[in-house]
Amino acid sequence: MKYFFVVFYLFFLMYPAEAVTTKMFKVLDTCARYRLGEINASEAIEKLKLKLTNPITIQQKDLVKKYCSVFTPNEKIEF
Repeated sequence: MKYFFVVFYLFFLMYPAEAVTTKMFKVLDTCARYRLGEINASEAIEKLKLKLTNPITIQQKDLVKKYCSVFTPNEKIEF
């Protein structure tokens, strides 16, 4: 019976960890696609679910650049 509870709790604790890695993958994937030029700044903002007060192109690029720079492990990469 104890074995059942241990397995249940391990399974219960693994699900949130999987959800976090899935969300991180989506953010990193969107930032990489933006950097490669596959999507533009407005599409990246939409996929990243960011809020922009003024839809000016320069502000969109700066917002995506700042947001994606937080998630890149190498600080020398510029967006």
